[in-house]
Amino acid sequence: MQILTDRQEKILGLIVHEYVENPKTSGVSSQILVDKHRLDWSTATIRNDMARLSHMGFLHQPHTSAGRIPTEVGYRYFVRYLVKTYALPQSECRKISHQFHQARTSVNEWGKLAANVLARHTRVAGLVTALHSHKAQVKHIELISTYGQQILLVLVLRGGEVLQEICSVDCPISQKTLSDLAERLTKYYKNRNASYIEDQCGLIEDNLETTILQQIAIIMQKADSFAAGELYLDGIQNVLSQREFTNSEPARNALQLLEKRTYMENFLESALNSQFDGVAVVIAGEGDWKELKECSMVLARYGTPNVATGTLGVFGPTRMAYDRAIGAVRHVANLMTRLVHDSYG
Repeated sequence: MQILTDRQEKILGLIVHEYVENPKTSGVSSQILVDKHRLDWSTATIRNDMARLSHMGFLHQPHTSAGRIPTEVGYRYFVRYLVKTYALPQSECRKISHQFHQARTSVNEWGKLAANVLARHTRVAGLVTALHSHKAQVKHIELISTYGQQILLVLVLRGGEVLQEICSVDCPISQKTLSDLAERLTKYYKNRNASYIEDQCGLIEDNLETTILQQIAIIMQKADSFAAGELYLDGIQNVLSQREFTNSEPARNALQLLEKRTYMENFLESALNSQFDGVAVVIAGEGDWKELKECSMVLARYGTPNVATGTLGVFGPTRMAYDRAIGAVRHVANLMTRLVHDSYG
């Protein structure tokens, strides 16, 4: 990508901001830039630079009498070189932190809240994938007597996931016996994975303990094969109200891809391989994802690497306030990571 002069960068940045903040405009003119931003350069000088930026592919003129609008190349340059490290105002950061503090009860509540916060602070759609353990490890085991010869097995994984299964046994067992066994199993198998537990099953003579461990191993193996958890979405209406989605069937169809699990898993894995200051920005599908040609995403991971992570971000038209989106995604990702670390280690 060509490097621009300081003046060209200034003009490109202002045009991006003006076009994003004024969705009804058909383009940004040199006169608007001079009048609104009190620039030291003449309109003729600015027009010349706008013409050069258009020739280099950073700007586009919809029609002869219109001003200029950013192209995909222009947005990418803006994100890579001009956004820098935008941060949300401290008042907004405090407000978001307070909201999360009030909802510290469960991981699911965090995911829903994060999607809502991102949607409200960026005015596009927020998306959050539930926290997932990459290699399931035991954190806590509970055994509860239910009815007759059935036991409720409650397994808490290190990532915070709570899994339940009904186990059948040969005869009724007292709750005290089950509680003692659960305490002992938690002590012996805490932080262990499915393979380790499965290997131990053949070394234990007690039938009840063997039955429980076998069931735990099966549950954890299923968890390992479950690549992603629930996807929380908020602010879809924000996106549908944008003119790009109102008038474009491909853009509206792109929204439906958010609910296609396999597609989103592949997309998120690919998009987050290359990161921009901890945040990945995917503009117009970046050429590899044609279905997202008219959309952009700003994404980041949260959680504890190699233990339990999730993905969060925003989704909207290519004409997005990237600086604000990057600041919001970075702040919420850092906040979610601290919450996960504090609660689950």
